[in-house]
Amino acid sequence: MIDTTKRLSEFLPRLRAAEWIALDTEADSLHAYPAKLCLLQFSIPGADELVDPLAQMDLAPLWEALRGRELLLHGSDYDLRLLREHHRFVPHAVFDTMIAARLLGVMKFGLQDLVGQTLGVALEKGPQKADWAQRPLTERMANYARNDTRFLHPLVTKLREQLIAKGRHSWQEESCAALVAECAIVPPPDPERWRIKGAARLTRSEMAVLRELWNWREHEATRANRPPFFLLSHDALLDLSIAAVDDAPLDPLLPRRFAPHRREGVVQAVMRGLAVPPDECPRVLRGVSYHPTEAEHARFDRFKAHRDRRATELGIDPTLIASKQTLEWLSRKHSD
Repeated sequence: MIDTTKRLSEFLPRLRAAEWIALDTEADSLHAYPAKLCLLQFSIPGADELVDPLAQMDLAPLWEALRGRELLLHGSDYDLRLLREHHRFVPHAVFDTMIAARLLGVMKFGLQDLVGQTLGVALEKGPQKADWAQRPLTERMANYARNDTRFLHPLVTKLREQLIAKGRHSWQEESCAALVAECAIVPPPDPERWRIKGAARLTRSEMAVLRELWNWREHEATRANRPPFFLLSHDALLDLSIAAVDDAPLDPLLPRRFAPHRREGVVQAVMRGLAVPPDECPRVLRGVSYHPTEAEHARFDRFKAHRDRRATELGIDPTLIASKQTLEWLSRKHSD
């Protein structure tokens, strides 16, 4: 495990000189809040290394060494967002083996499936609920983590050859570039995140209480470094909001072993919600429904038939060509 500045400085020259670099990440969203990046896995010619981003060392030289390089990953959407969010790193280019497999018409494109089908290697399923923040890692966890990158280069070699043979390598490059660009976008804060499933059936007063309870749970979860649902479930927030407006007891709706300071936090959140003036309480959001015209329906059917026919010819998933949402948008924007 590379977990000191000295070990990192010894690894960087090899990383810079590497002909290729495979990368994966492990995060903790089950035991921490917000989710945190816990492990970086690298494979380069002749080595499979683990880097500890939780260790007290400056990772800036690592990100600098990766700039301008193509990185080999599998199913990289979440990895890219983690790197951008936690370390403000956006790679120059990636080769995503999941995207490549789908463009080749492979139906089972998980890493285990691809490595087994393409390389004949059976990978262990791995510890699905492991706490990747624990140190030291168990031997099983470390082996599983290394296997996530160990076979990416030979896999990429095989997939790249097949893409070139089918004339689809440019599709791969375009798709991966679009993914990098999309994952580099920082989403704006959503002030309506508190509108959980079931909130629309509440009254405005109940929604005012729900909003305060949700905000309290977010703050407490962050403070305690625990996922919000470990404190109170969505259903509990809804039930508490209804009970508060009905002036019903709250204690029966709280977990049996609920810390006194959290019980007080819930009470204070409820009081803040009940104090919101009626005309300032949240309103139910009504979606604006769109009813396509007959001409748009006809265009959609034509576009879908053409997409599906072409996908069958290419032997790929039709949604790789255009999603249903894209076809609907085209049917509205295009005129006969």
